[in-house]
Amino acid sequence: MRKQIAAANWKMNKTFQDGKELLETIVNGIGNLSSDQQVIFAVPFPYLMESNKSINNKPNVFISAQNCHHKTAGAFTGEVSVDMLDSIGIKYCVVGHSERREYFHESNAELAEKVNLCLSKSITPIFCCGEPLNIREEGIQNSFVEKQLNDSLFHLDAEAVQKVVIAYEPIWAIGTGKTATSDQAQEMHAHLRTVLAQKFGKQVADHVSILYGGSVKGANAKEIFSQPDVDGGLVGGASLISAEFLQIISALK
Repeated sequence: MRKQIAAANWKMNKTFQDGKELLETIVNGIGNLSSDQQVIFAVPFPYLMESNKSINNKPNVFISAQNCHHKTAGAFTGEVSVDMLDSIGIKYCVVGHSERREYFHESNAELAEKVNLCLSKSITPIFCCGEPLNIREEGIQNSFVEKQLNDSLFHLDAEAVQKVVIAYEPIWAIGTGKTATSDQAQEMHAHLRTVLAQKFGKQVADHVSILYGGSVKGANAKEIFSQPDVDGGLVGGASLISAEFLQIISALK
């Protein structure tokens, strides 16, 4: 069975002390996760080492970076390399979040390099894809998102692509309070899985976890996660509230 994942993306929020308290509250509140369930916290860079210690090897709970640089090392002031993440035991990294694409102009080619570097260090990329409102309104969201996968993931072989987690984020539903209906989420997730199957075969496509990211809350998580091709969520604002995120975790299949 595919991994069912509740991934928190804290973005640029929480002081160290507040983040530490939030993480401890959530981790202590998580019940026993089944072998196919995971909880991941993408925390700001300064908190990675302490957060990794504080989860105390709790089964199926992991810490993730929110980004990495697309080069191994060099004169890139303020950036963080995959080697650095690997050296402190980080096993997950968000790649290509819509905010990185929009505000920092990250290209599909750069994201392919990031994916390669993550996989070279056995760090699982949580690869984000999704369409803005104008693309959705034009009705070309399927081809738009398919190109993101084609340009950034389809150079991989079948074995490597199974090590990637995909997060579909309808950009028009991030932080807006708007949420794609569960049917809209399922429609896109099914399309992505079909595209993966066409490239790598159905067995590989059925192995890849595809998360939904876009105003997921405790109140709507169960309905969204119940869709057959939705394997959990990449959660922003609601992951900063312990009770909300615990409810989202409990909604995993």
